[in-house]
Amino acid sequence: MHLLWIGRGVIALIIALMGFVTISHVILPSSSGLALDAYTLTLIGKYLCFALLAVALDLVWGYCGILSLGHAAFFALGGYAMGMYLIRQIGDRGMYGNPELPDFMVFLNWDALPWYWWGSEAAIWPVIMVWLVPGLLAAVFGWFAFRSRVSGVYLSIMTQALTYALMLAFFMNELGFGGNNGLTDFKEIFEAPITAETTRVVLVLVTALALLIALYGTQRMMQTKYGRVLIAIRDSESRARFLGYRVEYYKLSIFVLSAMLAGVAGALYVPQVGIINPGEFSPLASIEVVVWVALGGRGSLYGAALGAILVNLAKTFLTGFYPEAWLFFLGAMFVMSTLYLPKGVLGLIDAMLDRWRSTGRYRELEQ
Repeated sequence: MHLLWIGRGVIALIIALMGFVTISHVILPSSSGLALDAYTLTLIGKYLCFALLAVALDLVWGYCGILSLGHAAFFALGGYAMGMYLIRQIGDRGMYGNPELPDFMVFLNWDALPWYWWGSEAAIWPVIMVWLVPGLLAAVFGWFAFRSRVSGVYLSIMTQALTYALMLAFFMNELGFGGNNGLTDFKEIFEAPITAETTRVVLVLVTALALLIALYGTQRMMQTKYGRVLIAIRDSESRARFLGYRVEYYKLSIFVLSAMLAGVAGALYVPQVGIINPGEFSPLASIEVVVWVALGGRGSLYGAALGAILVNLAKTFLTGFYPEAWLFFLGAMFVMSTLYLPKGVLGLIDAMLDRWRSTGRYRELEQ
């Protein structure tokens, strides 16, 4: 019961944040001390995108027992799908003035767009591709992995190898995605100036709305028979298989759904930060997502979102004042949460509420 109320509190906090962002830019004058600058808006948008990514990972790890160390790959693929659309909107405003080819292709003496860039100038492109590309990769990878009954640490290593291989591939100029520099210098999104203050506000609000929909939808889904079967697979896969459930199909479906959510998070991330490069495929990025979920509370979608926001707040602070200490702090948080917070911050709050409820003070207030 406490977890339900805590989850509602997280949703209320997100809604309050949406209201504050809107009021600070629509009602309050820019000279007001409560008005948010562009840097703060970008940070809020990033945190919300990371929270959505954490929810995606918690679906497979917290509810199905699949520890993926490669979810950064799906996040980055969604980002590249959006980046391809954004860079095509530059047109002849690029450095070389070519209306069809991005600047990096002109620099490399390409004379035509690769076939996988066809149609990327259309507004429908990101709407389809941010779902399709990560979902298709997850479907192909999951089909072979789950049918072969690969699980545990072996599956985790395979997912990390997948994202590392993609990182190396996207670093190659020959692949046609900007190489080491990636895709950047975006001008507009859906015909709106991408650096305009109004556009930034809308992007933050859309990201917050996407997070709310994901939290509500996945939470309801986990309360259905499908969700209960996933939990049964997590707790005892062999028993679920013995009872007649096609375990590989359940694993595959939730893995694909998780990858698609991660792709949406990446697509919302790119226009707010203004760049996507192969560094987003880094295995370290996937490990960080695992830390977010573990610290917030594995198996509690609201906790995963909360953990992502808390860890990235700490990262913003430490990398600004003590950059050399960040990785040590990240590792320490993971170890501490594993040893002393097995249910994460959300579990700790729930335990504290239970303890308070058992005291006489709570009964006095109740009366």
